Amino acid sequence: MNHAQLIALGRALRVAGEHGQRLDDNAAAANAGEIRQDLERAFALLEEAVSTPNPITRCREHPNGPVDPDAFDGCLLCETRRRSGPLTPPPHSLGADDDVPPTRTLSQHGIRADQPQPQKRWIPEMWNGQSWQMCGMPRQSERDAEQYLEQLRHSSDAAAAYRLVYAFTDHQVLRVWGTPALTPRQPSDL
Repeated sequence: MNHAQLIALGRALRVAGEHGQRLDDNAAAANAGEIRQDLERAFALLEEAVSTPNPITRCREHPNGPVDPDAFDGCLLCETRRRSGPLTPPPHSLGADDDVPPTRTLSQHGIRADQPQPQKRWIPEMWNGQSWQMCGMPRQSERDAEQYLEQLRHSSDAAAAYRLVYAFTDHQVLRVWGTPALTPRQPSDL
């Protein structure tokens, strides 16, 4: 019995049950024809449900359709439709102006033919004695990054040098505070 048959049979039985609650001596004779029709409808739905083969999939639309063991509902037809994604509009007609560019269609990753734009960031870095290392989160604003580095420079455990790196497609050092000096490696570091 599939889901639709189960729902229809439940409704028919509830209607027949309501007749049972309203039965009394006066109403029984007047409503006998209506009661008989409702019971026959419920019996016909039950007969159809019993004679229909058991569903193979858990799909409401294709209960006896082909099976895909990897699909969550087991339906190959619905899983194929889900995998193919949204339908694309048909190409523009042949009689249209060729000078007008075709409209862009949205994909799940954004608008086609658009390249992702590089992000503009200002990266604060500090000299750790041997190399430059990032010392804070990249900032969207140069002013915010400079204020952050200013706070670090005036802290009690300030590094020997700080710099601000502008990152947009490639990196470019904008400003350096202090002098980075290489510390000689100790024999124990090797």
